[in-house]
Amino acid sequence: MAGVPVVFSEVLNLQQLGIPETSIKHGLTTMESDKWIVSVEPTQVSLIDLQNQAAVTRRPIKAEAAVMNPSSNILALRSGKMIQMFNLDTKQKLKSHDMDSPIVFWKWTSANNLALVTGTSVHHWSASDQAAPAKMFDRHPTIGPNTQIINYQVSPDSKWCLLGGISANPAGGVAGNMQLYSVEKKVSQPLQGHAGAFHSIKLTGREDRAQVLVFHEKKADDPGHKLFVMEVGRDPSKGAPFRLQPTVIPVPPEAAADFPVSLVIDAKDDVAFLLSKMGFVYLFDIASGKTMFRTRITQETVFVTCPQSSTGMVFGITVRTGKVLRIGLNGQNLVPYIVNTLRDNDLAIKVAGRLGLPGAEHLYTQEFERLIGAGQVKEAAVLVANSGSALRTPATIARFQQIPAQPGAPQPVFQYFSTLLENVKLNEQESIELAKPVLQQGRPQLMEKWLKDDKLHCSEALGDLIMPHDTAMALSVYLRSECHAKAIQCFVQRGEYDKIVPYSTSVGYSMDYSSMLSQLLFNNPQGALDLAKGLVSAEGGPLIDIQATAEAFLSSNRVQETTAFLLEALKDNKQEHAYLQTKLLEINLIGGAPQVADAIMQNGILTHYDRAHVGKLCERAGMWQRAAEHYTDINDIKRVFKNSHQMNPEFVVTYFSKLNQEQSIALLKDMMSRGPANMQVCVEVAKKYHEELGAGELVKVFESHKATEGLYYFLGAVVNFSEDPIVHLKYIQSACMLGQFKEAERVCRDSNMYNPEEVKDYLKNAKLPDPRPLIHVCDRFDFVDELTEYLYLNSLLQYVEVYVTKVSPAKTPQVVGKLFDLGANQDFIKRILMAVGTACPVDDMVEIAETRNRLRMLQPWLEARVATGSTEAGTHNALGKIYIQMNKDPKAFLTNNMFYEPKVLGPFCESLDPSLAFVAYKKGAGECDEELIKISFSHGLYRDLARYLVERQDLELWAKVLTKDESGDEAAMEKETQRRALIDQVVEWALPESTSADEVSCTVKAFMAADLPGELITLLERIILQGSDFSDNKNLQNLLILTAIRADHTKVASYIDQLDNFDAKDIALICVSESHMLYEEAYSIYNKFAKPEFTQDKEEQVEMQVLAIGVLVDYAKDLDRAKGYATQVDEKPVWSKLGKSQLEEKMAAEAIISFINAEDPSEYVKMCDEANEAEIYTEIIPYLKMARKSLQENLLDTELIYAYAKTNNLTDLEVFVNGPNVANIQNIGDRCFSEGLYHAAKILFTNINNNSKLAMCHISLEEYRDAVSAATKANNVSTWKQVCFACLRAEEFRLAATCGLEVIKYPDHLDEVVTYYSDLGHFDHLISLFEQGLGLEDGHIGIFTELGILYTKHVPEKVMEHCKVFFTKLNVSKVVRACERARLWAPAVYLYMADKQFDNAVKVMSERATAFDNDLFLDSIAKVRNAEIMYKAVNFYLTMHPMLFTRLMEVLEEHVDHSRVVNQLKRTGDWALQIGQAYMKSVQKADLSAVNEALNELYVEDEDYESLKKSIDKFKNFNMIGLASKLATHELLEFRRISAYVYRCNSKWSQSIELSKNDRMWKDCIDTANESTDAEIIENLLRFFCETSEKECFCATLYTCFSHVRPDVALELGWLNGYQHFIMPFLVQNMRQTFDRLKALEDRTKPPKDQDNVDEVAQTYGQLGGFNNMLMLENGGGMGMPGMGMPLGGGIDMSGFQQGMPPQMQPGMMPQMNGGMPPNPGMMPNGGMY
Repeated sequence: MAGVPVVFSEVLNLQQLGIPETSIKHGLTTMESDKWIVSVEPTQVSLIDLQNQAAVTRRPIKAEAAVMNPSSNILALRSGKMIQMFNLDTKQKLKSHDMDSPIVFWKWTSANNLALVTGTSVHHWSASDQAAPAKMFDRHPTIGPNTQIINYQVSPDSKWCLLGGISANPAGGVAGNMQLYSVEKKVSQPLQGHAGAFHSIKLTGREDRAQVLVFHEKKADDPGHKLFVMEVGRDPSKGAPFRLQPTVIPVPPEAAADFPVSLVIDAKDDVAFLLSKMGFVYLFDIASGKTMFRTRITQETVFVTCPQSSTGMVFGITVRTGKVLRIGLNGQNLVPYIVNTLRDNDLAIKVAGRLGLPGAEHLYTQEFERLIGAGQVKEAAVLVANSGSALRTPATIARFQQIPAQPGAPQPVFQYFSTLLENVKLNEQESIELAKPVLQQGRPQLMEKWLKDDKLHCSEALGDLIMPHDTAMALSVYLRSECHAKAIQCFVQRGEYDKIVPYSTSVGYSMDYSSMLSQLLFNNPQGALDLAKGLVSAEGGPLIDIQATAEAFLSSNRVQETTAFLLEALKDNKQEHAYLQTKLLEINLIGGAPQVADAIMQNGILTHYDRAHVGKLCERAGMWQRAAEHYTDINDIKRVFKNSHQMNPEFVVTYFSKLNQEQSIALLKDMMSRGPANMQVCVEVAKKYHEELGAGELVKVFESHKATEGLYYFLGAVVNFSEDPIVHLKYIQSACMLGQFKEAERVCRDSNMYNPEEVKDYLKNAKLPDPRPLIHVCDRFDFVDELTEYLYLNSLLQYVEVYVTKVSPAKTPQVVGKLFDLGANQDFIKRILMAVGTACPVDDMVEIAETRNRLRMLQPWLEARVATGSTEAGTHNALGKIYIQMNKDPKAFLTNNMFYEPKVLGPFCESLDPSLAFVAYKKGAGECDEELIKISFSHGLYRDLARYLVERQDLELWAKVLTKDESGDEAAMEKETQRRALIDQVVEWALPESTSADEVSCTVKAFMAADLPGELITLLERIILQGSDFSDNKNLQNLLILTAIRADHTKVASYIDQLDNFDAKDIALICVSESHMLYEEAYSIYNKFAKPEFTQDKEEQVEMQVLAIGVLVDYAKDLDRAKGYATQVDEKPVWSKLGKSQLEEKMAAEAIISFINAEDPSEYVKMCDEANEAEIYTEIIPYLKMARKSLQENLLDTELIYAYAKTNNLTDLEVFVNGPNVANIQNIGDRCFSEGLYHAAKILFTNINNNSKLAMCHISLEEYRDAVSAATKANNVSTWKQVCFACLRAEEFRLAATCGLEVIKYPDHLDEVVTYYSDLGHFDHLISLFEQGLGLEDGHIGIFTELGILYTKHVPEKVMEHCKVFFTKLNVSKVVRACERARLWAPAVYLYMADKQFDNAVKVMSERATAFDNDLFLDSIAKVRNAEIMYKAVNFYLTMHPMLFTRLMEVLEEHVDHSRVVNQLKRTGDWALQIGQAYMKSVQKADLSAVNEALNELYVEDEDYESLKKSIDKFKNFNMIGLASKLATHELLEFRRISAYVYRCNSKWSQSIELSKNDRMWKDCIDTANESTDAEIIENLLRFFCETSEKECFCATLYTCFSHVRPDVALELGWLNGYQHFIMPFLVQNMRQTFDRLKALEDRTKPPKDQDNVDEVAQTYGQLGGFNNMLMLENGGGMGMPGMGMPLGGGIDMSGFQQGMPPQMQPGMMPQMNGGMPPNPGMMPNGGMY
């Protein structure tokens, strides 16, 4: 739509992306932003990523609605009252909530808020927290429950809400109502309209933005539509709110019933788009409220819209079709449209100014002139400010400057600038013109304010204006305008040298820093230092030579500055700067500032200098510590450490960490050899580095210098941490030598590292007066015997007693044993034992006494321990042994004593008295069972053992004695004898004597475990049947029956009759088990206990009866007996059990009777299956009726219906179906239909209104009219199709057409209909069907396409008319293929052209002669996409239509490669070139080589030299030399002249002149020679004329070639040939020219006057100091620094620097950077001053 102010296009189609049509409607498809489209489908949610080429993501989510956050990937889902939020990026659920009422509309009002509208209220739900939705307000009665909500908006300040909806208008049409709600005031205002939106605009004359509500109004009693724009939420204190008068919306007459569906704001351009239901778009200017444009963009309804903030575009989606439309403002056409179409110049000016759009320039000019003419200066200034750049020119400024000021009013130009500053930023010229008067008035603060507010355009000229007034402000301007040189001048003038280099580097500006440094070094050394630091620290590497710069500073004796500079330059600590690092330290060490060097070395920032050299300098300066740090040779270190007394001890200690072991030991020896003064520091060194140096080596150093005290202190510091045995040994020795016995004792007591043998031997040999160190060593390392012997032999008995009582009482047995061996006094030993008392271990003591036969000596000590309450087993064991040996009432002791160990005294007693051993073992309470059994069997103590076993109640112990040995040897036989004797004692004596039920139970279990069933039965019969306390014991009765079941099942029946107190159910279960199968016994048990005398509870009696019949049916498999039993007891559970068994045995009829007697429908599922399998439908009906009395199940009702159907009981079937039921009628209907029960199926499908299936039933019954009627009700395409085909088979063509019209509405089924009709041969009926389909409301492209295809096959005469009438509704490709198959070329060409497939159209016309039409061909050929087709068309026309070739090339002139066409003509033949001559002339303007050469050849052949000359002059692109060579021998003179001309044009002077000579064309020769400007060629021509006596030509050549002829040549030729008169004019002119040139040279080289010369020199040298006393900056070479000698009196030796300097530099001179200095200082390389 060229020329209109709105652009729109279709950017996407949702149906093409697979979104079903049913999901593209309001509520199911949402678009909250230009990022996502979300569509809800029945089983999934489709997400369309508009930022990723419309990629579709489908998620298996079932939801009613879904909406995506406009800025982040947060998806909100709604199902019923449940709403949830999910983060798709993190795949987490953010929050969820269950609403109280359903949500009817929802929308994201911001990135953080989701608005929820229910039937009665509006809620806001935040996405940033876990809070529940907050209620905002209730819906107004005017927008009640019957209103469909279609819009909700929230203002930018979140203080206003607008809810909109539509409802049916009682008077007809659709009414719109909106509710405007104030959040602050909590009040609502109803509005009559359909759409609205909030927006914030900037109004002229106001600083704050206006928040406006733009909405559509349509009152019920007013047919007109209006647009309202009014401000909401403005503070009354700031003024009245903005409000426009309502403007009428121009609704077209054909859209009288139309209504808006959405209003979208283009925030970028402050315009609004209003979209209506009928597809109209209205464009409004919000600032004025005027309608700027209206058009209809679609025939469909756009149901969802959203803006694109970045471009101002508006997106919309059409309902059902899913077209995604993009609508936007066409800024280039807007203003011209307003001017030319709306003719609203005022609106055009305002819009163009506000949006900066073209098209209103002439309006601005006219309005400006009008306002100036009317004297409205202020208004004119506002107009200029709002015009963009249209009027803001120097001419406008001049106009305001020319206007005279009014008395008492400011200057007009100031009013102009003031207006501009209020609205826009000044341009460059405006900023300069404003600055001039402001600075003249001395008000730079205004300039500063405007610069701060970014109201001025910064430029170099503006900075130059400000520079004299404010350097800082000028610097700001220069920086903004990127005037680097001027900015650096400002830095220099302000003394901010440190900012120069960073700035220059950041902007990429290069300059001569050497000259600047040279000047600063004398004038401002600190500034030079700052600049040098910046240069050497620049990004990308230093910009100056570090060494040369340092030398320059030193040449001025600036040691401090040199140091500071080098510190900055060398801070990166690079290897290549090692020399400079050394010199930096040297100049400070030698120059009297060693503290500076010390600080540098202290910081450690330099590491690559010559350490040896610096070390010597430090030593010379008395810096011993620094010297030591730099030395590595041990001799140098020893020399320095002679002064260690002047060093910090901490340094000395730390220094040793730098030395290796050998050096450290050597240095320590050297230091200790110098006397005790260094002892303390040597001890500290040894303490700290003993691990690295080795304790042994250090000990040797101290011992070699007899430094026992030093050794003691050294080892004392490390002994607690060292693991070296030598350290501990030497420390003990040194401590003993110095009398530090307590320290020696401590180490001996606590240390684990020394060698005990060595220490023990040393202490024994030392014979210390205090043996406690030895005692500790011997005690710890078990040298007790040696210790005892040492103390005993050295008469230190008191230490023996001390040792056993205080040091180690546990080792008393060893000491006593050694004393026994040494023959010590027994009284002394007893005294020791009594002194130690209970601390002595009794077991060891007893063992030692026993081995030495001294046990009785311990009796007093042992009895004393018992008397103190000792319960130690060893004590009592020892006393027991003594009492047994002494026969002092041993049985009483064994029986009563609780603390001895039976396993100790039992074996001790066995050899003395076995009965005592039995007592002892029995006392063990199970610990000595093995020994007890053994001694009982070996000594015949069976009765005692039997009683013990019964009392113990230990099954494992029973197993040991009852287990039978199956080996069969003599030992086994003996053991069996013993076992039988024991069993007899148990049965005869032990068990009968017991009165404990537990003992009896345990014994029975033991017999069971030992597999002694016979003995067990005998035992139980004696207990139960012969009368005892345990006769009625249930467990024993159970055990007796179970044992009989296992061992002798013949006795089971008698036991069941005799016993009444056993577990009947459990016993019966065991009887029926597979291992026993005693079914009759089990039946007897159940039958016995089902009697009232055994079971009183009725339910339990029935349960027993059920179990009894269960035995008969499940195990005995006797159904007849079971049936008799059921009849006998006549209980429902019994019948039910019988019925289930009959059902399992496939006795369906009998099972039905049993279940009816039981009134049990529980097995209805299986019963129905069995009945169906047996086909007993009549019998199953009573059962199903019985089951329905208690169950309401789908299967029962369904099977009953099926039974009625199978028995053809249609009356009962219809009655049942029409009554209440829960049958699955659909399934049973399908079942009946599939089995051919069509009448029953018809009743069922009629009942559920399944018209599709009903139609099939009618078809099967050949009721075709009823089938069509049912299909009409079903309105389902598959049904229509089946009925259609059935009617067609029955030749019911009218009914088939009725159905077929409904089928062909659906494109997917067209082919099937066509195929079916075609297969049956009903082509006329098929065409008639599709012709009727053309009039369908839902007619689609497929109908028109298929009809066209049918026409091509059967009615070809109608094809062209059909294509022309319905082209827009055809699938062109399918119809074209059909036309080609039918060889209908004319319609095919038409379709190709109409579909813009011009390539195919041309191809058909070229290949098919009958399809060719020149006009159509020419119309198509210019629009083809494949250029090759154009060249094929050229050959086609040359071959088939040569007379139309020129017309073809007129059409193709702009599209083809003319060189290629010419080549085609050449290949075709000369006649083709003649035909194409007119074409080539028309395209020769392109100056193509092929065209030029072809035409030139034609001109030569036609001998048309005039045309050839014109062609050569006008078009130069061809092979000129080739043409000239060809024409050089032409028979016609004019062509040979053309050849010479061509040679001349190509600077082939000699060839051209020769051709002209041959044809005696003298003027051509002279002109060619002059044009060549070659003196040799001209001279040769002059000589030629002399030789041929052509005097006049000779003179003409001198005249023409005057500038190129040497005077001597002219004189020579004139004199030789006598042409003096002919050369005289030449000579006169030459003399005059020579005179003029000499005169000009003299004037130019004339020396100046003396005074002027002096002033110029003074000025030159005066400017060396800078411009206006400012330091000059140059881009050229730097100025060398004059050499400065060293001060007298011994300065710093700088000879070392000369070694590293470049050979061209001299000491004291700055290096010439960037190419060196220019010839004159202060001059730029181009000769001008900076």
